Amino acid sequence: MTRSQAAPPQRHGPAAIDLYYWPTPNGWKVTILLEELTEAYNLVPVDIRRGDQFQPDFLAISPSNKIPAIVDHAPVDGGVPYALFESAAILAYLAERNGQFLPRRARERHTVNQWLAWQIASLGPTAGQVHHFREYASEIVPYAIERFTNEINRLYGVMNARLRDHEFLACDYSIADIACWAWVRLWRHHDQQLASFPHLQRWFEAIAARPAVNKGFRMGNELRQGSSTMTAAARTILLGQRARDV
Repeated sequence: MTRSQAAPPQRHGPAAIDLYYWPTPNGWKVTILLEELTEAYNLVPVDIRRGDQFQPDFLAISPSNKIPAIVDHAPVDGGVPYALFESAAILAYLAERNGQFLPRRARERHTVNQWLAWQIASLGPTAGQVHHFREYASEIVPYAIERFTNEINRLYGVMNARLRDHEFLACDYSIADIACWAWVRLWRHHDQQLASFPHLQRWFEAIAARPAVNKGFRMGNELRQGSSTMTAAARTILLGQRARDV
């Protein structure tokens, strides 16, 4: 029996998790996992377009002023509420907390962790640069567009090669697949064609068909209220930040 077929995890009390969230790929990772775990959680919107991420209450939880972040009000050690930021750390924490989507056997667990690290170090940052230079930059920079579009193409190829002989990126369906899927979901924005990567496309469509993935991906979409993320004011907030005095 695979982990995705395992019995539902033990609950840790009603809505033990507060998720500080905005509908972005890094936010989707956590809502998707929480839906897969059937874990009760409170969605706490952090409107990054308005600068909510710089509010003192949020900075006390996420000092890097980034979403997502969580507060676990019923940690398994029985201690005081536990705050955590950075999406990869949150995924690993929640998976370990619930005993799903992160294998216990060392070799399998490290395989998951390597693909999770690959997403954090390579896929996510490169996709972010593609988005920036193709859609958000105030001027067209052909070299940057070509450089990062080529690199995201190479990374799609890495996943495609891995998935040629593997159903999922690691062993069974895991937090590594969730983390990477949230970024591949924006393949059109990356100027890529999934049909050019048949093994990646098979994997992508299989994960997209999971009800929890569909629900988690759509969580909070109404927060955007149909408006563009990158208004003039939001551009200043999101792209014009430098170090702040603490």
